[in-house]
Amino acid sequence: MIALVCGSVIMITSCKKGNSLSCCQQTTELVAEDTVKEVSSTELIRTNQSWDGVELPDYFQGRPELVAVKYVFPPGMKLGWHHHVAMNYGVLVQGELTIIGQDGKTKVVHEGEAVVEMVGTIHHGENRGTKPVILYMFYLSQKDLPLAVQHPEIPMN
Repeated sequence: MIALVCGSVIMITSCKKGNSLSCCQQTTELVAEDTVKEVSSTELIRTNQSWDGVELPDYFQGRPELVAVKYVFPPGMKLGWHHHVAMNYGVLVQGELTIIGQDGKTKVVHEGEAVVEMVGTIHHGENRGTKPVILYMFYLSQKDLPLAVQHPEIPMN
């Protein structure tokens, strides 16, 4: 897949099809705009599970509301504990994001990788790297549903 991200043309390649996140591996390389001669596409992910291996829930009943969000996490930033009501997935275009479930399961997402978030499971994200994380997330939601439900009662370490 070729995408224009922050003024650079990015080519994301090498994802194998499958129904598990573990079979999907991506690499990212910069491509000069004038070297792109044709349209190409590469499937980044196809799965029915979140990153922790849990099967995704059924779709909501009723009219969907699709939401796309660009997140930028400064180095050292930790998000608070939260959970998602709606299914969501995204692509990390810069940096490295560590996602930690309340049960201690951890997933490190690298540049160019797609990730399917946990639904209904409390977790948080951290940028443990030295450069900002840029993450594009896509939510399969409905009108008036929150993208995340915060859990400030759970202390951060």
